[in-house]
Amino acid sequence: MSYNVGVIGYGWAAEAHIDAINGTDQGNVTAVYSSRELDSAELSAKHGGEIQTFQSVADMLASDRVDVVSITSYPSQHREQAVAAAEAGKHIILEKPMALTWEDCSAIYEAVKENGVKATVCFEIRHISQFLTTTSLIDEGLIGEIHYGEIDYYHGIGPWYGQYRWNTTKENGGSSLLSAGCHALDALLLCMGNEVEEVTSYATTSKHEIFQKYEYSTTTASILKFKNGSVGKVASVIDCLQPYYFHTHLVGSEGSILDNKIYSTKLHLRDKIWTELPVALADSGDVHDHPYQDQFQCFFDALDKGEDTKRTSIHDAIESFRVLFACDKSAEIGRPVKLDEIV
Repeated sequence: MSYNVGVIGYGWAAEAHIDAINGTDQGNVTAVYSSRELDSAELSAKHGGEIQTFQSVADMLASDRVDVVSITSYPSQHREQAVAAAEAGKHIILEKPMALTWEDCSAIYEAVKENGVKATVCFEIRHISQFLTTTSLIDEGLIGEIHYGEIDYYHGIGPWYGQYRWNTTKENGGSSLLSAGCHALDALLLCMGNEVEEVTSYATTSKHEIFQKYEYSTTTASILKFKNGSVGKVASVIDCLQPYYFHTHLVGSEGSILDNKIYSTKLHLRDKIWTELPVALADSGDVHDHPYQDQFQCFFDALDKGEDTKRTSIHDAIESFRVLFACDKSAEIGRPVKLDEIV
């Protein structure tokens, strides 16, 4: 089945979404909303197909040429636009963060359920070969039962990065985890499960002048206690001065995975030697390097089957944000927070 897609917002992420959607077997971008006046002929020539432009979200959602909406607007606009899309009967692709408050995330989730549409949040790291391979090795039992894991997000978001312009504000950036570190948190939950019982988080900020514009703490470190007794750690560091690094270390009863390397007692490998895995690492914050096309292909395939998948389901995404808001609350109030406090 083919799906006509309308894109809300036309910026850096939107262009990557359009090319990725058009690269799938079923997706075809037919509409773009922007608060700026856009030229339909110019967009159509640039991206292919026939793209109609809108300056009203309501008008675009009323169009019978739109089956799915891809929301790439500012995070503070996500709730209003996603709820409206669900109420209009449109399936939803939603850029991260899902929203900037637990109340808004919950409203989006309920609107999706109540209106019988499907939705996916852009946790595209789930679709990169590093984590497709990592989760496959875990499922095969090659590192046994994981009792400790850490996945950390290191990406300095300063004036050299397009997102910095609005990311520095609490209104649209929200927190270090909401801004970008949510990818690391979601990846850890993908590998270790989302049955988190309690979190403890701490926050700090670089003294470098370029990060003083931020209205929130730019580094957080969170310890996660899982219901099965395992422990996880997530650092979200958007004020570092270093190359992008998505640190991954999972420790199990039969071995460990470190970034793109594995050691396993089950493989009878040489002692003290890591074996390198032939995978593409999560090593860039540039949206044009993200595996959007693989995620969107997976989402459209799920729509064809009328089902959710673990890697695209909004049900897993809402649990990741539940843990995220517990972490942010812990850092704010200075004590551990149990997950059942985020209702």
